[in-house]
Amino acid sequence: MAYVRKDHFHKKAKQDGFRSRAAYKLQELNKRFKLFRQGYRILDLGAAPGGWLQVAAREVGKNGRVVGIDLLPIEPIHYKQVTFILGDLLDQEVRVAAIEAMGGFANTVLSDMAPNISGVKITDCARSFELCMLALEIARETLRPGGALVVKIFPGEDFEAFLKEMKASFSKVKTTKPEATRKTSHEVYVIGTGFRGDE
Repeated sequence: MAYVRKDHFHKKAKQDGFRSRAAYKLQELNKRFKLFRQGYRILDLGAAPGGWLQVAAREVGKNGRVVGIDLLPIEPIHYKQVTFILGDLLDQEVRVAAIEAMGGFANTVLSDMAPNISGVKITDCARSFELCMLALEIARETLRPGGALVVKIFPGEDFEAFLKEMKASFSKVKTTKPEATRKTSHEVYVIGTGFRGDE
């Protein structure tokens, strides 16, 4: 069953011109949580290979701005509203460059980042938590009040601590597992909406 599921979304991504099956996860999340509107500014953390950039670009339209950051280079994405920054998220200059490229603070920050899988669950979950905390830190710096954050996490012993951190910054926090997620995957997505800013 898991193989058929994987095969379906893999084939569909090729047919629809998306770079990864993850595009369908973001589409589903957008339907549920209204992450995008025409003219929005979007920041995509760990953007390679670019599937989420494609979805975001289509949703925000020509008047929107989509900025992706990754340590890995990606093939150019042919939407004028997309800017890709090759750089390290830990570098403050990269974060400042992202805000400049968006033309202001983001309406939505996205993170589909995942650690290199070791196969040791406790290690993978701990590394995932660190990446999620990094995404939250960047969101706190780059989101406009009322904005949203989407992060992928492998739930482990730090999961409740992460939810508590999210609830400190967002008025609503939900968790979900999109349909396009492989059945064998341990990942879930945490969505924060109604960013409180510097309250």
